[in-house]
Amino acid sequence: MKLKEALTRKDFVVTSEVQAPMGQEPGDLIENLKKVRGRVDGIALSESEFEGVVGDTIKTCEALKENRFEAIYQTTTRDKNRLQLQKDLIDAHDAGIDNLLVFTEDYRITGDSLQEMMFFHVDAGKLESVLEHIRDGHAVEGGAIGKKAEFLLGSGVESSWGKNVPDLEMKEMEEMTKLGTGYFLTTPIFDLERFEKFLSRTNTFGVPVIAEVMILRTAGMAQFLNRHLKSGLVPEWIVQKLLKAPDKEKASMELFADTVKGLQHLCQGIHIITIGGEEKLRHYLDAAGLK
Repeated sequence: MKLKEALTRKDFVVTSEVQAPMGQEPGDLIENLKKVRGRVDGIALSESEFEGVVGDTIKTCEALKENRFEAIYQTTTRDKNRLQLQKDLIDAHDAGIDNLLVFTEDYRITGDSLQEMMFFHVDAGKLESVLEHIRDGHAVEGGAIGKKAEFLLGSGVESSWGKNVPDLEMKEMEEMTKLGTGYFLTTPIFDLERFEKFLSRTNTFGVPVIAEVMILRTAGMAQFLNRHLKSGLVPEWIVQKLLKAPDKEKASMELFADTVKGLQHLCQGIHIITIGGEEKLRHYLDAAGLK
């Protein structure tokens, strides 16, 4: 079933995210993912680059489709001009990809600073311009491209604004809805109570919300996120559970399962970040009772 159909039916969807292999064929990645084929509604491929070596995201998306997976092309708009963004989206369309996940900055819709808000409006406007043109079969330069490209669009959204959801961020979510967003994807969820408060204070404009769930295998991973991504992102009780558990893998799966079970009553799906642990994804799905 297509991801769009699952969202329309209001199924609880399960997607996951992997990185395109850098400098090598995607065979090993595909073999690991075959273990969860039929159990996930989509696999998102993020763009990756390390020391000048770039992973071929679109080629890996093609390989996923050839192996009966629903591929999601994931990109950002911050470092691309309209022509670069247009080329990538047309290439994705030509490869048969009809799912697009876009972050209007490096990881989420915006922050609180005026500079970040200005960046959002520039990036959202750039994305809107490109999508409008290719939906009509035209290039941003004005010429015909000989095809019309349509995507199910997913948009990243910051889900840890604390007690108050700022009015400007709400307007930005409304803007993405007008642009045609089919679902909002949150930043990683570790605190269910905080996430429930976020949803109660947020108008999602009738757009489904998918919660990102990150598989934490060790306390070190949790501490790294708190140090380098966002202070306090992972609650201390989770860090301590992983730190003190005699069986780290069992504790990791319990945390994952508890989070998923809580989210099933709050939103319309989860997006699993495996952090290189694709070969064990099926065990986590089993632990959470997912398909």
